[in-house]
Amino acid sequence: MSIRATVSLLCISLSLTVLLACADSAENAPRKTVISLFGAMEKNDQAALIYLLDLPELMKNLNEDYALQNDSPRVFTSPEQILEDLTGEGLTKKTWFSLQRIISKVHVGGDDVASVDVTFVDKEKSQGYMTRFGLHKVNGKWKIYSFKTVSGS
Repeated sequence: MSIRATVSLLCISLSLTVLLACADSAENAPRKTVISLFGAMEKNDQAALIYLLDLPELMKNLNEDYALQNDSPRVFTSPEQILEDLTGEGLTKKTWFSLQRIISKVHVGGDDVASVDVTFVDKEKSQGYMTRFGLHKVNGKWKIYSFKTVSGS
């Protein structure tokens, strides 16, 4: 094989590697954000949650309670209330951490919008709740702006 052919194959291989890495990171970044959310919740790290959540957007949730077990939605009037709900003895933290969490599909819609499906499984009741975490980019960083329970089975 000639040097020119070898260089051409090397360039094609390198280009494919870069393209695959970009595609992989586009899907993994939202997933890593959700995983980081659960890690910050476990550690009661409100500073990390501020970095991972779009708190103003979460405060706009008026129609559905994301803690899974409340029939009527709770309305949060400050970012601090959301942070307290996701840490310590907060209802959402207690509910989510009492269930098995399975992070499954990632849906990337363009460069700045994504969703990650998380199933919360109640083993005692043999029931699962599929929740879609909405993410979008804010100043180049993925932030979670919604938690929507899609189905309970």
